[in-house]
Amino acid sequence: MTYQKYLTLRDGTEFPAFGLGTWKSAPDEVYEAVRAALEIGYRHIDCAAIYGNEAEVGQAIADGIAAGDVTRQELWVTSKLWNDSHRRQHVRPALEKTLTDLGLDYVDLYLIHWPIAFRHGVEFPESGDQFLTLDEVPIEETWEAMLGARDAELARQVGVSNMGPERIEALSSVGELPAVDQVECHPHLQQRKLLTYCTANDIVLTAYSPLGSKDRAHRKDDEPPLLDHPLIADIADELDATPAQVLIAWALERDTSVIPKSVNRGRIAENFEAQDLEFSDLQMEAIASLDKGYRYLDGEFFARGESPYEADQIWI
Repeated sequence: MTYQKYLTLRDGTEFPAFGLGTWKSAPDEVYEAVRAALEIGYRHIDCAAIYGNEAEVGQAIADGIAAGDVTRQELWVTSKLWNDSHRRQHVRPALEKTLTDLGLDYVDLYLIHWPIAFRHGVEFPESGDQFLTLDEVPIEETWEAMLGARDAELARQVGVSNMGPERIEALSSVGELPAVDQVECHPHLQQRKLLTYCTANDIVLTAYSPLGSKDRAHRKDDEPPLLDHPLIADIADELDATPAQVLIAWALERDTSVIPKSVNRGRIAENFEAQDLEFSDLQMEAIASLDKGYRYLDGEFFARGESPYEADQIWI
């Protein structure tokens, strides 16, 4: 029987290392995906306001609790602050809207989604004047408001997403460092420098897009996508597992959290079972050789036209 793995946050809180991602999960599919996940044994659901499906996620959670699949105390729910609500006065209302949509009194973790700011009410800018610079709205201001939301018990923990060591370190001027940093991470982008920094500062790194991408437009050369990679396939054969399970288990082996997404019940169950896999040192060394620095979610969509942002500066 597969059991949920946990990591320990800085204050001693037990954090489910494995969870279900809900990005790009359509509202009519995400309900069934979350219900299936809770029945299978998932205890960590990752969502965000910008995903446009938190109401359906919330209904699935309510129904899962009512069915006895999980209690609220056993469940970990993560959500994220969108880019148009970085000003101090907008952080708490944004979180309160998420809580209303989810039907919850609190989230377990609330993250600053991106180190990018928009004018309030702008879902995604269509012109340069709809952005705000980080001089106009410093991340430190946003972080101070995030800590305030935690102190008001609207979130048990607060953290960041898509940020590197330099930007995270700057938050120490406001108060404590984030509990979690959620970033793209997989064998083609192993984030070793960031992981070393996070480990040294008691920050848990959560890996999104752990399976990489099959989209050739996002690949830098002819390297095969991770799910089709011969080395991953060989290790999967050795472990009597699937390539997806190998990629998920690799993230857990590094003491990072991981949130693969799926709306297919069979894959949701299969992904959960990846927690049972164990690697040899040779297998881990082999996977380490795949690091190419490939960032599939490259941030270029925030740097087009008259944007004040540069993609390569997002993750500093």
